[in-house]
Amino acid sequence: MRRVVIAMSGGVDSAVAATLLKQKGYEVIGITMCFGLIQKETKRPTCCGSGAIEDARRVAQKIGISHYVINMHKVLEEKIIKNFCNEYLCGRTPNPCVRCNQFIKFDALLKKALSLDAEYLATGHYARIIKSKVYYLKKARDLSKDQSYFLYRLTQGQLRHVLFPLGDYTKEEVRRLAKRFNLPVADRPASQEICFLPEGNYREFLKKRIHQKLISGPIMDK
Repeated sequence: MRRVVIAMSGGVDSAVAATLLKQKGYEVIGITMCFGLIQKETKRPTCCGSGAIEDARRVAQKIGISHYVINMHKVLEEKIIKNFCNEYLCGRTPNPCVRCNQFIKFDALLKKALSLDAEYLATGHYARIIKSKVYYLKKARDLSKDQSYFLYRLTQGQLRHVLFPLGDYTKEEVRRLAKRFNLPVADRPASQEICFLPEGNYREFLKKRIHQKLISGPIMDK
């Protein structure tokens, strides 16, 4: 039986992806990443808070797979948050989700999956991988949910060990599958904010992190 590690965020996408893999006969291991972030009350659920971890655990129990939580705080700080702050200081707008996929999900987490003798790491991303002579990253069938642009930095070595079970489904179909599978997160709202900015207020975040480096400058063009 082929083993696959599924990144479980506590949301409906990763829950359905895990269930589909289980039904296809894989030995599925669920892993939820914990970043040790300060949690605040938000309108939408976050992808890495205690609530998300509990939701992922309930899904794993429902479909009968093992579930583990691993601490990724250090790599988030070193690879994502520091770069996020430095890019703004350089006058550029960063995309932390691209770097998260590059350095956390498909580097640190992929290495963890391979260390567990898994053949693949799977996620709930809406994207597809097509193998010809090489591996091609393709858009998802549901173009309104396509996430391939977040994954453009994946290498051939990474793509050969990655599965995107939802690439050929629409979001509506995934919601219906979640209800059919009776998953406890079938109606859970999607988390859309940056994980370390649950309220989307990057200005306040930057003030707290790099306030000593934020200085006023002349307005060069009115």
